[in-house]
Amino acid sequence: MRVLIAEDEVYLARAIRTGLEQEAIASDIVHDGTSALEAVTVTDYDVLVLDRDLPGTHGDEVCRRVVEDHPEIRVLMLTAARRLDDKVSGLRIGADDYLAKPFEFPELVARLRALARRTTDARPPVLERAGIRLDPFRREVTRDGAYVRLSRKEFAVLEQLLLAGGGVVSAEMLLEKAWDERADPFTNTIRVTVSNLRRRLGSPWVIQTVPGSGYRIDEAVT
Repeated sequence: MRVLIAEDEVYLARAIRTGLEQEAIASDIVHDGTSALEAVTVTDYDVLVLDRDLPGTHGDEVCRRVVEDHPEIRVLMLTAARRLDDKVSGLRIGADDYLAKPFEFPELVARLRALARRTTDARPPVLERAGIRLDPFRREVTRDGAYVRLSRKEFAVLEQLLLAGGGVVSAEMLLEKAWDERADPFTNTIRVTVSNLRRRLGSPWVIQTVPGSGYRIDEAVT
């Protein structure tokens, strides 16, 4: 999952990003509304965590324009206001969900996971294929019933491969969804991560390399 954090409180934004990294969720940060609108035109985000009172372009206007121009992006609006009418007005302008500050971080993660499932092609709550079972909410992976310990990046890559339902996922798409803007696109980090993921899942291999195209999960091969 790839998340954009639009929050002008620098320390809060960094704290959210650090917390999301621990949950195998890649995220980028902007501190004003204009930058948020620019970012969503460049990167294929799943969810926008949007502070309502952003400088520059106000959060309400950012929400309206994202809903209109990028309907595939879910919007989770953050605000210090707790009144019911503030929540209702935020939802009326197109936000998919609303969270008042201060909030508990586990609730934020749960809401992000839930919103990511509400795509055009709805995601199942648990992903399963070729004997692999991945639970995003518990951040647990099993293969044939046995627990598999993965790093955060390995988990994120596996999630994207399972979401493809056996289809090929390019290295570019993995970089887009599992890493943030600080990643170097010219390194071999994706190849190394996929190699490590194969080894952790064990044999027979289920992650296949499709030359010139990317990777996919299919039935186990020897």
